[in-house]
Amino acid sequence: MAGRVAGGRHSRLPAANTALPTRAHAELPHPKGDLYSVIEFWNEVAPKDEALVEDDRRWTWSDLADRVSRLAAALAEDGMRSGDRFASLDKNSTTTVEATLAAARNGYAHVIVNWRLAPDELAYILADAQAGVLFVGAEFVPQLEEIRSRLPELTKVVVVGGDADEYEHYLASAQPVQRTHQPAPDDCVLQLYTSGTTGFPKGAMLTHRSLEAHCITAVEAFHLTRDSVNMVAMPLCHVGGSSWSLLSIYTGARTVIVRAVVPADVLEQIGRERVTHAFFVPTIFEYLLAAPELDSADLSSLRCLVYGGAPMPPPLMRRCLDRFRQDFYQAYGMTEASGAVCVLEPAAHRDPDRTHLLASAGRPVKGVQVKVVNPVTEQEVRTGQTGEFWIRSDQVMVGYWRKPDADGDSFHDGWLHTGDAGYQDEAGYLFVRGRVKEMIISGGENIYPVEVERVLAQHPAVAEACVIGVPDPTYGEAVKAVVTTAPDAVLDEGKLIAFCREHLAAYKCPKSVDVVRELPRTATGKVLKRELRRPYWTND
Repeated sequence: MAGRVAGGRHSRLPAANTALPTRAHAELPHPKGDLYSVIEFWNEVAPKDEALVEDDRRWTWSDLADRVSRLAAALAEDGMRSGDRFASLDKNSTTTVEATLAAARNGYAHVIVNWRLAPDELAYILADAQAGVLFVGAEFVPQLEEIRSRLPELTKVVVVGGDADEYEHYLASAQPVQRTHQPAPDDCVLQLYTSGTTGFPKGAMLTHRSLEAHCITAVEAFHLTRDSVNMVAMPLCHVGGSSWSLLSIYTGARTVIVRAVVPADVLEQIGRERVTHAFFVPTIFEYLLAAPELDSADLSSLRCLVYGGAPMPPPLMRRCLDRFRQDFYQAYGMTEASGAVCVLEPAAHRDPDRTHLLASAGRPVKGVQVKVVNPVTEQEVRTGQTGEFWIRSDQVMVGYWRKPDADGDSFHDGWLHTGDAGYQDEAGYLFVRGRVKEMIISGGENIYPVEVERVLAQHPAVAEACVIGVPDPTYGEAVKAVVTTAPDAVLDEGKLIAFCREHLAAYKCPKSVDVVRELPRTATGKVLKRELRRPYWTND
């Protein structure tokens, strides 16, 4: 089977405080640095309570504990050993959640692969992960067959769903055995690959410690309790899906798995399942607002709406706040930190005296330290000055799988370099200006694309905007805007540039504008700026 990796290479903070706002300590699992102990806890405390829901299928905590134990036993029978990796390639499914928990039980690492990737990308990740077993959704078997010959480490494939389903038989044929493996807190449980917006994906190794630390802080930040109902609609191959699903599992709440986001279905499920918490990327909010079913949807149970994964355009944010009366939270985070590291609270979204906070990523959650550093001198900058965000927390990964050079670039004395540039104000709010690598240097001036994109998004003819730097013989780089137009709008490029000049310094304004039908995106909604830059930079 695949090779092993030692954890715990980077210094960590003490475990975060586990206090919750509305629940006693005795009603939640105590931190043990062992993610599977959460399942043991709820199976003992509330075995007959519902744990997972997918479509019309429902599983109690007793059901879940049995299925996870059988899956762990089946993997062991197939030769999996502690430290080995196996993978899932499918849309959202309870089987993927079960696989993560089985990995936690037996000391394996679960790799969740993005099903939207091209064959070459799939082959790269599965080969890099050295996955010995793969659970593949029935509809993705053809893609797997196309690359199977390039995966010598893959010895077992189990088809999930469809007429050829093998997963249920795989579970039924295994007999649960007494758990004998006790993982170390820094053993990898979940290996998620970065989106690859700037190069080849890297496998971020999330551990028992990091995932549990995120559960503790995020459960408090978003006020999940035993009676919550948590909708998981974002892809489980992304931290916004997988880590979000673990919040309700940690809390003993009910988790509703959405296989594919269809706005009408999502709205119907919120009412039918009495959903209280949901996380969506901004694009999904756009779809929900446009759905005819929204006017008749029963959203009375909904308490918490969280957005993240990509910036929320100001016009869309205003429409959301006007239409939805629920509490809105922004989650700013990253795969390498197991999820959210900063949260913008509901009050900041609706405060007429602090409207500037809508441009903020929020303040660090409990247990997360942030400092803003000059990326060249590696010295901390003053409050209000722009630099790179560095973070330190138990939530942070132990490193990238088989990428020691990348670890060296990403860590300094226990601090994770996020690659995001911005500043922190006196009240502790972070304002993201863009990626350090995406900063445009024009005539010696530093220009952060997010600043320009926010202004472009205010123009009534613009639906979406992206800003890149392109070669310029005089200034080195020039600012280029790539935009999509609003429905029925006619865009005058000269007037758009003039509009920017009303709100920005001249050197920050676009020198040219490209109008496109749509912007290229990753599966999680992030714009692939690399694809937009490629025609202009031969080595990008």
